[in-house]
Amino acid sequence: MAWTIERRHDHVVVVTMNTNKVNAQNPAFFDDLHAAFDRLEREFEDCAVVLTGTGRVFSAGLDLDHHFAMFARRDLKEIDKWFAAYRATNLRLFTYPRPTVAAINGHAYAGGFITAIDCDYRVAAQADLQFALNEVPIGIPMPAVYCEIIKHAIGSQAASEFTLFGQVYDLAAATRMGVVQKVVRPDQLLDAAVAWAANVPPDCYPAYAFAKRALQATTMAAIDAAARLDLDLLSRGMSDPKSLQANARRYRELKGRDITWPMPV
Repeated sequence: MAWTIERRHDHVVVVTMNTNKVNAQNPAFFDDLHAAFDRLEREFEDCAVVLTGTGRVFSAGLDLDHHFAMFARRDLKEIDKWFAAYRATNLRLFTYPRPTVAAINGHAYAGGFITAIDCDYRVAAQADLQFALNEVPIGIPMPAVYCEIIKHAIGSQAASEFTLFGQVYDLAAATRMGVVQKVVRPDQLLDAAVAWAANVPPDCYPAYAFAKRALQATTMAAIDAAARLDLDLLSRGMSDPKSLQANARRYRELKGRDITWPMPV
């Protein structure tokens, strides 16, 4: 099902992610994001964007069944091709030239956390939410491109803590560390996010686009400089035998069942 796009204000649309129950990120999720933003550029050029999920999860991050099986195949070209698509998806959202606001309705884990901080502003529902960049404890190296986005969004100190140790934080901690900028009652979430996005009128979008690009200039330069690190080493780290062992261990812990793919001998 394509993501829904609903105009909620003269110049704000709400985009609801609905690829699967928890918006686990896989090629279908990437395709849905690009299709939604193609449509935004084609039909809603006068609108800011509020991005949200459904139910108790904003996005659970990478689809473990899809990705752990791929990493275990240890095909470096396959992993590099996948990562190029994943990178393009996040950079499209991060650099989108109009206002973007994440309306965080539920938990945001790993890649879902990054989807939230790709947005210019984050509003969260007052609830028992969890936030984590848990790639490292799962055995997934954090790509250099995302390290730069994380530092841009929440600062270097918080970025290091979230990224290196992969702990789960509650809403209060996530707010204190800059992940969330505003907290509202769940029934006010979309209205609050729309109201914030509406602060910039359409005739100011060219100015907004330039200012956003200028604010991101050093981050984009760092991303370009770090591209070689991802290209040379990321797929090797993702397919390293120890990483695959960690993948399998964490899969069993999280899913409560054994892996369904063969481990390399």
